[in-house]
Amino acid sequence: MFADQSKKKPRKNKLKLWIAVVALLFIVIAGGLSFYVKSALEPVDQNNKKAINVYIKEGSSLSKIAAKLKEQHLIKNEKVFIFYAKFKHASRFQAGNFQLNQAMEPTEIIDKLTNASNVPAFKLVIPEGKQLSQIAEIIAKQTNYSEQEVMKKLDSKQFISKLKHKYPNLITGEILTKKVKHPLEGYLYPATYPFHDPNTTLETIIETMIKPTAHLADKYKSQMKHKKLSVHKTLTMASLIEEEATEKVDRHKISSVFYNRLRKKMPLQTDPTVLYAMGKHKSRVVYKDLKVDSPYNTYKNAGIPPGPISNAGETAWEAALNPDKTEYIYFLAKKNGEVVFTKTFKEHSKAKEKYITNNQNH
Repeated sequence: MFADQSKKKPRKNKLKLWIAVVALLFIVIAGGLSFYVKSALEPVDQNNKKAINVYIKEGSSLSKIAAKLKEQHLIKNEKVFIFYAKFKHASRFQAGNFQLNQAMEPTEIIDKLTNASNVPAFKLVIPEGKQLSQIAEIIAKQTNYSEQEVMKKLDSKQFISKLKHKYPNLITGEILTKKVKHPLEGYLYPATYPFHDPNTTLETIIETMIKPTAHLADKYKSQMKHKKLSVHKTLTMASLIEEEATEKVDRHKISSVFYNRLRKKMPLQTDPTVLYAMGKHKSRVVYKDLKVDSPYNTYKNAGIPPGPISNAGETAWEAALNPDKTEYIYFLAKKNGEVVFTKTFKEHSKAKEKYITNNQNH
């Protein structure tokens, strides 16, 4: 007997229909998925090239990086970004601070994050001869910390105690005497400091600046011992040299003047100590300023001040420990920055008349 063909045809047609429907659904879904992925891989805003700082922590996973980018509106979809990064075999994502923008496609973002093109979140440029109050101002301008917060932390006994425990050869009891105006004055080394984490703590910022000073304390340990100087006294002398030095003067000669005066039990009579005592920044010290009542005033007090009056570079450190052998007792700076050294008060008075008084009268 033969099978009934009329019954088989409807079944075949029905199967073909289902296949067609499934195929159509697949095309629709694939097309939709393709459109979805394509859309997710487009820039968030191709017209917005405003830089956005993104900080990637050390050891961040791809999923955490994607979450950070989505949070800062730099990608449209986290999962698609992760899939795409894996598809591109992207690896070795760098830690640090990166400048990205919403006009970037994910492929550009991945290139940036994997090619060590990170930039500092902020940078602190600390010149030589800066006081703590001035350094606090620099920090405040580059971070979210106020000058008051910075100074409060710098003078914090609790914080200083931690530093003393961590750097026992550098931070000693000398900085905590009543006569010292600010315990950490002179201890923040002049240099350029890049910070990649925009949320760097104030303690980390300060400690980063203290580390080079600790390094110098170790480097010159034997010389300080030979000269019978503590780190604190070396820093103090270096700060006086730094404050009096100009670009056209040999710091070792200035150092020799200070040591010669100390040997003769003469007051150092250096103007920057008067200004520090007054808490002012002036181009010129007048006679009445010399009367300020302060242990830092080297016109009224013999010896060196109770502590540094500013920070100092390594050249000033080296000069403080290796003064030239001279008989100079006086020096004064000419208008062009050159410094005149003299051995007697009579010579000093003549130089003052020639280079200072005469210039003021013209």
